[in-house]
Formats: sequence, C-alpha cells, structure tokens
Amino acid sequence: MAAAAVAQAYGPHLPAVPEWLNKGDNAWQMTASTLVGIQSMPGLVILYASIVKKKWAVNSAFMALYAFAAVLIFWVLVGYRLAFGDRLLPMWGEGAPALSEEYLVRRAKLPATESRRADGSLERPANEPFYPMATLVYFHFQFAAITMILVAGSVLGRMNIKAWMAFVPLWLIFSYTVGAFSLWGGGFLYQWGVIDYSGGYVIHLASGIAGFTAAYWVGPRLKSDRERFSPNNVLLMLAGAGLLWMGWSGFNGGAPYAANITAPVAVLNTNICAATSLLIWTSLDVVFFGKPSVIGAVQGMMTGLACITPGAGVVPSWAAIVMGMLSGSIPWVSMMILHKKSSLLQQVDDTLGVFHTHAVAGLLGGLLTGLLAEPDLCNLVLPIPNSRGAFYGGSGRVQFLKQIVAALFVIGWNIFSTTVICLGIKLVVPLRMPDEQLIIGDDAVHGEEAYALWGDGEKYDPTRHGWNNSSSHGEEMMAPSPCINGARGVTINL
Repeated sequence: MAAAAVAQAYGPHLPAVPEWLNKGDNAWQMTASTLVGIQSMPGLVILYASIVKKKWAVNSAFMALYAFAAVLIFWVLVGYRLAFGDRLLPMWGEGAPALSEEYLVRRAKLPATESRRADGSLERPANEPFYPMATLVYFHFQFAAITMILVAGSVLGRMNIKAWMAFVPLWLIFSYTVGAFSLWGGGFLYQWGVIDYSGGYVIHLASGIAGFTAAYWVGPRLKSDRERFSPNNVLLMLAGAGLLWMGWSGFNGGAPYAANITAPVAVLNTNICAATSLLIWTSLDVVFFGKPSVIGAVQGMMTGLACITPGAGVVPSWAAIVMGMLSGSIPWVSMMILHKKSSLLQQVDDTLGVFHTHAVAGLLGGLLTGLLAEPDLCNLVLPIPNSRGAFYGGSGRVQFLKQIVAALFVIGWNIFSTTVICLGIKLVVPLRMPDEQLIIGDDAVHGEEAYALWGDGEKYDPTRHGWNNSSSHGEEMMAPSPCINGARGVTINL
C-alpha cells in the first residue's frame, strides 16, 4: 500500500506532471534559485547599505534593488536565450523572448550544448534537466542579477543613478550573456572543455574586471569619501554577509541542475573554503595589524566563496581547504600590499574592492580548479569525459592551459564591452554625479536618508512634521505623539 502511494506521488499525472518531470530535481532547483535570490535580495542590498558611509546607504541599496528588478525583465525579454539558446556565434546565442507558455512548460534544454563530430554524427546530446524551462530561466536569472549587483560594488558613492539605469541592461545583454554562453550555454569554451562549475569566471572574474573598468571611466569619489568611508552599521553588514554565505549553498548546490550526489559535495566544499578563507584573512589581520577586523573577516569570507565557485563540485574537500588558505591570503596581499604600491590600483576608485575580492579570487579559483579537479568527480558532472586537473596527470596539463585561455578571454571581453558601454552612455548622461550631490549624498540624490532620528542635526518643526497646536474650529487640542509622521517616514521623538 505504501509503495503504491509513493509510486502514485512520483508518477506522471498529465498534463501538469509529464513523464520527464522529476519532482525532486524541480523542487531543489527552485529552492536553489530562491537561495541565490536571497543573496541579492535582501543580502547584498543590506550589505551595501550598511558597509558604506551613512550618506550613501540609500543610494547603494537602491542601485542593488534596481539592478535586481531590471535584470529580470531584460533577462526574460532577450537575455536568457542570448546566454542559453540556440547558437548564433561561437560566443553568443540567438536572442529571443522566454515568455510564452509553450516555451516555459516544455522540458528544459540547453540546445547549444549538443556536440557533433566532423561527419555530422552525434557525439554528445544536449543537456536536458528533468524539469520545465521556466525553472532553468529563473535559476539563471538569479546568477545574472547577482553578477550585476557585484559590479555595482565598484562604483558606489558617485555613479550617476541615471547612468546606472542605462548601464544595467546594456551590460547584461552585451557582456554577461557572452561569458555565460561561451562557458555554460554551449559556446566555444564549453565545447573546448573549460571548467567553470558555477561561475568563477562567468560571475566573479567578470564582475571584478567589469567593475574595475567601470570605476575607471566613472571616476573617483570625493577625496573626503575616499579617505574616510567607514561602515554606518557593522552589525547589519554582518547580517547581509550571513545571507550571502548561506545563500551560496543554492549558488553551488544548484549548478549540477539536479539533486544528485555532486550537489552536497559542492555545498560542503563551499562552506569549508569560505570558513578557511575567513580564518586565514583574520589571522593575517591579527599578525600585521594587531587586531581582528570584522570587515576583514567579511572580505575573507567573500574571497573564499568566490574562489571555490569554479570548482566546488569537482575538487575533493581537502582541496577546498587548500583553496581556502590561498583565497584568504593571496587576495589579502593584493588588497593590503600590492594595491598600495600600484599606481593603477591607486588611481582607480574601486569602492568595495571588488577587483580583489572577486576578480582576483575568481581567477585564483579557476586556475586552482585546473590543478586540483579530481577525475572521478569531474566524470559525475562535466560534459567532457576524462577531464582532470594538472596534478592528476594525463590531460590535466592541457586543462590548466584551457583555464588560462578562458580567463584571458573573460578579462579581455569585459574590459572591451564595459569600456564601450560606459563611453556610449557618457554621450547621453554624465557617468558621475556632480560634486554638489556628492557632498550631500542620499538626500540630494533621492530626497531620502537612511536614518531619520532626532538629535542628528535636525530640529523639531511642528508645522513640517504634521502637528499643529492651533485649532480653527475650537476642537480640543491633542498632545503630539512621540511617533511623528515626517517627510522621511516615521521618526521617534527622543
């Protein structure tokens, strides 16, 4: 009886449950998508709002919020099929909407991942997960959205919001989709056998290089902001960082497109590497600066998460520790030492150091994957048979070379595309806010402030804040409530 009930629960029930639908895979993929979404909304929104100077809290949060919403619309209009549709070019798919019910309820398929021999015979079939296309479209939207929000981290505190609103769809279409198709959607790097398990190159290296390039063209913050840009709320920053870390289980756990044995290995490796990296970064802070830094710990967490991403499902867990040790030290050196000695790094105002935490860490992870990828784990999830890292001999030496070439392509394309986009936008609107707005911050840009508390330089004005002791009709005068409905929301009369 129980067996029959189980069979009925997992069996097909047309038309809503076709024979190809695996309910477990579908449930996990939608859960993983939501976890990745929580990294952005509210994770990075909270993190950005709290890690910046108080006067930029609203603007920083809004840039992330806008990017999340705008990416979704342009993703379903054209972006998804540019990145995962039929092949148009070796590096780009055929763009088209992903909106019709006929398209979204069919079985998911990445058509360009199919491989054929020179004589036209089938070498490898296309990747077809056991759930509908709508699930895959939504999952990859979350990756596109978080990449765009990471780019924003480089230009916080001075980019013209109108320029940012134009930059988001243009960069998504002409930069992100190229990397995604090339490495994931069946493009030339995918077919060549480059390993980017969950976005070390597509997301982290791309966002770090694009953010650094955009920061160059936008220009620097005010000198006073560059010299002093302390977080306005360290505890809230930790809350955002915690959402980012926990959401990474969906980030790397959802990459196999199934609830298979690769997914938990990837999730475990992700957490091992992040924890190791955080501890190494914190230890270096203690050794060189005499005290641990909460901001440093968050940076170490980020570099560990970015580093493990390209290899989370294909490296053994001891390798995750090694990667964590290197991601907690090499980006630390690049940020704390090399940055201060390099005139180029000093010239470019990368607000949150996205170049170090994502570009350096993502590149490091991609190269280490080319060394440490374990053959048996590779065979579980990768499309190219007998893939392995250089430490395992055989074709591993060539694999490391492939990782280098792919990194150079991602770096070159993002410098080129981001430069063209920024210069194009600059013809229409300024990339940088005027100094008058930069001096004031959120109140000048949005007419809103993050914290509206009495005693913060503002005096109580009963005519402005909604209580007037005059009564034209002789009604009994009411005492003012301690909660005032002011122009900037509810404030507390302390």
